[in-house]
Amino acid sequence: MFVEIITPDSKVFSAEASVVTLPGVNGSFQILNDHAAIVSTLAKGELTADKEVFQIEGGVVEVLNNRVLVLAEGVN
Repeated sequence: MFVEIITPDSKVFSAEASVVTLPGVNGSFQILNDHAAIVSTLAKGELTADKEVFQIEGGVVEVLNNRVLVLAEGVN
């Protein structure tokens, strides 16, 4: 699936990944290929896309048609 991580300042990450782990408000969750469409808020925490690791400051994720779009408030 195609994964993009975007902040208000820039595009941080853009690549294919087989699994994405996200810090949800109610706990972490994973997105795999062919996941159902979802929109969810994100908490501050660790986001991983395969072996890439990012610390995000919260935000929103949209999953649709094997595309994961993360709109993060900030990435460290």
